[in-house]
Amino acid sequence: MSILEGVPVDEYLTTLSSALSGPRRRKADLLAEARDHLADATEAFEADGLDRESAERAAVADFGSLEDVVPGYRAELAISQSRRTAVLLLAVLLIQPIVWQDGAWSWNQDPASTTALNAFLQDFVRSVGMLAIAGAVLSVVAGGAGLRHPFVHEHVSRATGMFVLANSAIISLTGLAMATTSSRPAGALDLAVVGGFVVLPLAFVGLQARRCLRLARA
Repeated sequence: MSILEGVPVDEYLTTLSSALSGPRRRKADLLAEARDHLADATEAFEADGLDRESAERAAVADFGSLEDVVPGYRAELAISQSRRTAVLLLAVLLIQPIVWQDGAWSWNQDPASTTALNAFLQDFVRSVGMLAIAGAVLSVVAGGAGLRHPFVHEHVSRATGMFVLANSAIISLTGLAMATTSSRPAGALDLAVVGGFVVLPLAFVGLQARRCLRLARA
């Protein structure tokens, strides 16, 4: 007999839950769907004359063993994590023009003349940011409507994780470089703003990207 076929529903669902990791809400939805399916199947088998325990065992056997069911659920959770990760990257990047608007905040009230290296870094990070935003939007779309295509379904989680991790690292390092190459000496305020609005948010996004890669390999 395959793993956990023919056991009561609650035991099956508990073991299934233990075998899955990923976004809590999506995991809860998947388990609720599985429970509803098993409940309906149990009622159908009871209507055919089986007692409750036998009906539950038959429903579980009909649903499938964990070795058959878990990979599909893990793929769904990985895709959900990839969409969440892409949305987080998008959110962090979209607030950057507001944070760095000239004259809007105390840390950029005096936009002094910049060095050539700093100007290059500013142009570079804008270009990377635009590409990152486009890639994040594409990933969100791919994690939804694009899943109708088998190739996208198979690779979107890994691709999103690698893309987000790379962009988070590049933009964070560039932001720190900008803070230390401006025409004025880098002060505690410059580094604190870059750290608070760029490095720390992108570090969190990077952790989500690593989780995305772990789920894609599961």
